[in-house]
Amino acid sequence: MTPRPSLGLRARLLFAFALLCVVTAAAVAGGSYVQARNEILQRAQDAAVQATRSRLEAVFPLRSAAPGPDELDEIARTANDGSSFAVAVYQEAHSPADVDLGMIPPELRRTVAGGDMAWQRVVWEDRPILIIGTPLLIAERDRMTRVSGIEVYAARSLLPEQRSIDELAARAWLTGGAALVFAVVLALLATRGVLRPVRELGRAARLLGEGEMRTRIVVRGSDELADVARTFNNTAAELERHVKQLREMEADARRFVADVSHELRTPLAALAAVADVLDEEAAQLPEPAGRAARLVSQETLNLTGLVNDLIEISRFDSGVAALVLNEVDVAELVRSTLRARGWSESVHTELPPAVTARLDPRRVDVVLANLVGNALRHGEPPVSVRLSADAHWISLAVRDHGPGLKEAVLPHVFDRFYKANAARARSEGSGLGLAIARENARLHRGDLTVTNAPDGGAMFTLRLPRRAHDPDGGPE
Repeated sequence: MTPRPSLGLRARLLFAFALLCVVTAAAVAGGSYVQARNEILQRAQDAAVQATRSRLEAVFPLRSAAPGPDELDEIARTANDGSSFAVAVYQEAHSPADVDLGMIPPELRRTVAGGDMAWQRVVWEDRPILIIGTPLLIAERDRMTRVSGIEVYAARSLLPEQRSIDELAARAWLTGGAALVFAVVLALLATRGVLRPVRELGRAARLLGEGEMRTRIVVRGSDELADVARTFNNTAAELERHVKQLREMEADARRFVADVSHELRTPLAALAAVADVLDEEAAQLPEPAGRAARLVSQETLNLTGLVNDLIEISRFDSGVAALVLNEVDVAELVRSTLRARGWSESVHTELPPAVTARLDPRRVDVVLANLVGNALRHGEPPVSVRLSADAHWISLAVRDHGPGLKEAVLPHVFDRFYKANAARARSEGSGLGLAIARENARLHRGDLTVTNAPDGGAMFTLRLPRRAHDPDGGPE
């Protein structure tokens, strides 16, 4: 499953700081804004209600319980303090209306008609307005009061208060923006301090992974990141020590193999000469002695092959293996390999003519001999060699039609001394042939791969550049 993309550590820290700042600023500024807004409106509302109540006290006692338009107009002018507009209503009559009766909410009119003073903020024609409604009461001689039926409604504009509230909101937004900028600056400083050692740790880890075992980190301070840096340095030091030991052991092992292999060549040459004599005389010896002579001859040849393979693989390990490049006809090179080993009749070939390449013919011959020999020994006929080429590469595919290789075996085919079948641990091969073949391919800057053919059998593909370069990178 493809991992989901995620933000980097810097972006996440910036986002966290910014989110914290926005939430904090919004909570503080929002709370302050709501509180200040309510106080402004409440103060304006209380002042307007008190002023309206005080002015209407001047109209008592009422001259008439059923006032006409003139008396209603006088009551309305009394309720009007210059900053508000008022209208007096009695049944269906009302004073000349400075206030549109349509702006008075029906609930407010019902409350005032019931004998209670009430007020309500409304928005009329995009303007905030405070509507204050109060009934005029008639006091009886027995101190009882009753509703006179006269209702006075005063409308006071809240535009000045709204402007103050808008200015307060603008200041809140400005404060929040400034806090956000400040938080981002703090986040940048914090991420710089946190990410610098993290980046140094990542760089050091990459260098360590690339083989720079002396890589260390400068330890600063005594916090958790400093502890991580010290742990990394200790781990790198231990790793360097172990790698050094392993390299020394590997170098000793390679040197031992190379020395032993070279030292064995001289006695093996003598043994090979004796084995040749024994092999020639084996037919004339009695059967137990003849069988022993043939066995000695065969084992001497096997030991000689193993020693030669060990010497060859030690050259690859020590980096002294070199190419001797020549312009060769690849098809003729394949036919020569098969002919020299008597395989021409046993192997089917598809070799297009006029395919030339600059290769080391001896090393390609070793690779082909190993692949074809394995196919003939361990596969089933027919065995084929097919050549294909393009402008830059040639490919030689060697396949048989046997059962193929098990899936568990395929990743280990080119490992040294690997045997696909444990029962074949004792065989004529050294277990180094395919490893040497792949090293020869890589020495040409090519490769050797293996797959199972869809219709059965194993297929080894040798892919080489048509213009090979020497190991130092320049054309020979």
